[in-house]
Amino acid sequence: MCQNILYFSCKKKKNLPFPPLMASFKTMISILMQFSRTAPCLLWRSRTHIFYMFLLLLSLFFLSTSFNQRSPNALALALATRLRFAADYIASFTSVSSSNTCIVSDVRSNCTLSSVTAVERTPGNSLEDGNDVIKDLSSCDIFNGNWVLDDSRPAYIPGSCPYVDDSFNCFKNGRVDFSYVRYRWKPFDCQIPRFNGRKMLEMLRGKRLVFVGDSLNRNMWESLVCSLRESLKDKRRLFEVSSRNEYRTQGFFSLRFQDYQCTIDFIKSPFLVQEWKISDKSEIRRETLRLDMIQGSKYSNADIIVFNTGHWWTHQKTGKGKNYFQEGSHVYDRMEVKEAFTKALKTWAQWVDSNIDRKHTRVFFAGYSSSHFRKGQWDTGGNCHGETEPISNETSLAPYPWMMSILESVISEMKTPVFYLNITKMTAYRKDGHPSIYRPLEIPRTPGMFQDCSHWCLPGVPDFWNELLYAALLISGHDLPNND
Repeated sequence: MCQNILYFSCKKKKNLPFPPLMASFKTMISILMQFSRTAPCLLWRSRTHIFYMFLLLLSLFFLSTSFNQRSPNALALALATRLRFAADYIASFTSVSSSNTCIVSDVRSNCTLSSVTAVERTPGNSLEDGNDVIKDLSSCDIFNGNWVLDDSRPAYIPGSCPYVDDSFNCFKNGRVDFSYVRYRWKPFDCQIPRFNGRKMLEMLRGKRLVFVGDSLNRNMWESLVCSLRESLKDKRRLFEVSSRNEYRTQGFFSLRFQDYQCTIDFIKSPFLVQEWKISDKSEIRRETLRLDMIQGSKYSNADIIVFNTGHWWTHQKTGKGKNYFQEGSHVYDRMEVKEAFTKALKTWAQWVDSNIDRKHTRVFFAGYSSSHFRKGQWDTGGNCHGETEPISNETSLAPYPWMMSILESVISEMKTPVFYLNITKMTAYRKDGHPSIYRPLEIPRTPGMFQDCSHWCLPGVPDFWNELLYAALLISGHDLPNND
């Protein structure tokens, strides 16, 4: 008979016949034997459980590959901890019926798409069927919702995608709780379609999709690349157009899905406007930010562009605004960051309106991704370690960022339709989804270490930004421009 709960008892014994190392491995073997007796029944219940069994085996692999960086005793204890957690996790996993939604949203009426479907996905009514579903779209605010438990597997297996930055690979870096991949975004008034990599690749066939922005946009780019890679039958058909070294030196990374003749690029541009250097009276070169000049233009002919900016405007240098902001040859002695941000966005908007062919290129802008530092910022002891659940009460969310109000105002005055992915509220709930202390293994974990409470674990929260992007493209996909 299958047991509903797995229970492990670890008691200390005096005068152990084994040294600590052997005792740890003995504990691990004992757990394995107990897990093997119960796991088959658990795994039989759901294909999702099979996925988590694979996840467990993958975690053991990563721990074993880090043997040289850990003591044997620590390794054995870590293995035992992973096994115990996985057993408890799988045993307690409950079936949660999740809903799926079709969406798209914009800021003002200058966008051509502004509606969402609310169609239930059932075996006889798949959102993949497309035409009838898209035809029945009704308006919905897809960014007003909450996170619900969901028993389906993530868009890609944790630790499996080679394009996840080490800093975002929480699973590989030793995070043992998987709760951050168990939640799915659900709008209150409608349902969004589950991400379908093959469907999206078909929509992107022959096209170029470019992410332009800061490391949060890189978070989103890596999530999308990994989600699409998971759908490939032959993953060897995904090629690096540019090298990783080129990204380190030039801030540009490009991947090509050969079978679909499409490329997905990331261009580092944290301010969207040009970082600059100028010589002062002492001929000393110092950094400034050209508020009147867009950074780069290698992507103006792309089919789809996803922009973002925000986090770098909160740093000390921009916040103080002393001898940093520049227009033409003039460097301002002092400028408030809000004014500088407004000028920079207007420069970006003017560039888009002047250089983007609205009949050819779709423009998206991803909003501000919320951070969750407690008791300080990233460089003053701020932390988010130990968070395992989203915020449940909307009244506990941080105030709406001032930057997004400025962004919305600028977008509303543009000639070019811009699809505004307002992810601020949905990210504000997810205090549990950050890497925190789970950084690359070569970074020692000390009580005063810097914690990352801005970026997101992958798989994780950014996967749902791409689900919203996918839904927007799904709705508009029937009239996406061809490259013939």
